[in-house]
Amino acid sequence: MAVVLGRKHRALLRTIGKANSPGFTPTRLVAKSSERQDIGKRWLCKLLVRKLEPTKESHSRMLSDKGIIYALSTHNIRPDSVDKYLANYEQYVNLIHSKKPELNCELIGSWMVEVGDLDQAFHLWQYTGGFEPIDRAQAVLGKDESHQKLVKEQGNYLRSRHLQHLLAFSYWPQPKSRSGSNKYEIRSYTLKPGTMIEWGNNWARAINYRRNNDEAFAGFFSQIGRLYNVHHIWCFKDLQARKEIRENAWRTPGWDKCVEYTVPLIREMHSHILNPTSFSPTK
Repeated sequence: MAVVLGRKHRALLRTIGKANSPGFTPTRLVAKSSERQDIGKRWLCKLLVRKLEPTKESHSRMLSDKGIIYALSTHNIRPDSVDKYLANYEQYVNLIHSKKPELNCELIGSWMVEVGDLDQAFHLWQYTGGFEPIDRAQAVLGKDESHQKLVKEQGNYLRSRHLQHLLAFSYWPQPKSRSGSNKYEIRSYTLKPGTMIEWGNNWARAINYRRNNDEAFAGFFSQIGRLYNVHHIWCFKDLQARKEIRENAWRTPGWDKCVEYTVPLIREMHSHILNPTSFSPTK
């Protein structure tokens, strides 16, 4: 009767055969086993998230020291309604800015996607003074007929929309308007729950390798909406400049280590190349 051996059994027979062959020494087998264990330990260390110490402070307070809330609106537009949508949203922006003293709210940037999910728009708003201005804005705009009309009309041009409230990482520079002609990249990461402090600790060092070309526009983490979500927004003159800047970062000692430590924290990531709209405060 034929006997079918599994892979482990065949490997064991090969080892026994080597042990019976001339010149074989047990130390050679032990050395190979030890080497495999060392490789396994090094690989496991990269996968495991280092344990965080208990803290009495919220992670949000530890990562952000600014009393500013950002709202990121993501709108998926019907392909046949892009022009109508942009005209509508420009009116919407003008209405909000006309009430700026009362609402304490302003648009920081507005973009259309060039590479990524097409027919998609990102709008970044800033509320100074925490969540209180957001509550006040909802109360005021909920009674404004012009606002309600624009929002209702806007719905005719959209397939879906999503809103997040964000805090800025304290180690990132505050967003400042850019002039001229630029392209932006928003890199969005979904992290493993419980790893936001680990991410912040590593990127507090990593951002120092990306300051030379003034490409760092803004860095946020979510408070309300999709949680454990991080957005890094970069500004480049063009795609070629983006390529060169990113390649230079890899030549900088220390950048590779920051990437090595942060990649295991990520569950999902996306990149979008963006063009500013005609009414975007930053160009």
